[in-house]
Amino acid sequence: MIQLIRGFKDILPEEAALWQAVERTAAHLFENFGFSEIRVPIMERTELFARSIGEGTDIVEKEMYTFSDRKGELITLRPEATACVARSYIQHKLYAAEPVRKFYTIGPMFRRERPQKGRYRQFYQINAEVFGVASPLMDVQLIHMLTTLLGRLSVDDARVHLNSLGCPDCRPRFKAALLEHTAGVTDKLCADCKRRREVNPLRLLDCKVPDCRLAVADAPSMEDFLCEDCSSHFESVKQGLDGLGIPYIIDNRLVRGLDYYTRTTFEIQTSSLGAQSAVAGGGRYDGLVSALGGPETPAIGFAIGFDRLVEILALAGEVYGRNLDLFIAPLGAKAQESALIHAGALSCVGVSTEADFSGKSLKSLMKRADRLGARFVMIIGDAELEEACVVVRNMQTKEQVKVALEGLAEKVKEIVSSEQ
Repeated sequence: MIQLIRGFKDILPEEAALWQAVERTAAHLFENFGFSEIRVPIMERTELFARSIGEGTDIVEKEMYTFSDRKGELITLRPEATACVARSYIQHKLYAAEPVRKFYTIGPMFRRERPQKGRYRQFYQINAEVFGVASPLMDVQLIHMLTTLLGRLSVDDARVHLNSLGCPDCRPRFKAALLEHTAGVTDKLCADCKRRREVNPLRLLDCKVPDCRLAVADAPSMEDFLCEDCSSHFESVKQGLDGLGIPYIIDNRLVRGLDYYTRTTFEIQTSSLGAQSAVAGGGRYDGLVSALGGPETPAIGFAIGFDRLVEILALAGEVYGRNLDLFIAPLGAKAQESALIHAGALSCVGVSTEADFSGKSLKSLMKRADRLGARFVMIIGDAELEEACVVVRNMQTKEQVKVALEGLAEKVKEIVSSEQ
């Protein structure tokens, strides 16, 4: 028997209903906030991620699925979506007609990490990206939209963690101070952090290894090194969140693993999954578009870990099942032919319909209707065909009515709708 590749998973029909509900909720909210959907390929040139994410990051060095195509060009399955959206924004000159663009995208990403609970090698994200707005008020609005979404999904213990990463003018001073602070504790750092200290010192603050966390416990704070503009930006973000009544925690250890982030960075954490507390994260990336060959463009965005979010909702008992309005139970060959016609007509007028063509007894068909959670059952037998009617049974009240075949679809739709 051929089985799944390690680190990948099937989303079964029983789970897919919950995924679809989350997608619908997110899309509806984002569009109300002025966002438009964009769909980008799952494969891009490797150079895109090397330039945007950073060649010294764990993602580029160890985690990407990269291979050569027939022409020898390096191709990568996307490990994240922001660089892909930025590439599309630049390539199609989406800034030309309207400098402010707001996009969302939902889909799979790929990283060859060690598989564990809530973390897969093919994982899914919900992304929102804004291009062309430098104002800190957009940072606030994006966090507001994210927390509103989680609230609508009943993630009640979501906490906003907030930090500033500064800019290319003030961050070097902080990096120097961080390197000086850790100079005497390098022997206590894990192998990854020893390497990070050379290529991306900010990642030292993000390590989850206990000895590493202890070694940087009293490290300097980026907030103390912010230039005047970055400090003012950060204060405006905090004031905006206060004005909207959104609580937050200043987290001086919060950094992003990708090189393109600047200034505001944030993360949404919950206690639902234990150590894997982050369900969403994002921040400002004002230098990304220009780094990829586009015009100087301020930008900000976030990504939600779809797999983790669904796991949280499942733990909270959020259940979304198939909404079956009508089950058709035909008794006999002629009734099955009639059921085929009526099932198509009912489905086309908006009645969720399942017809059974197994030829089983009425008792067996009624049991199947119960298993499927059908609200109504339409019974068609020889007697009904002779009378040119069907019997529609309410599975909740057990009441039955006869409905004439003429204009059947609209009549049954009216019955089903009236009971909702």
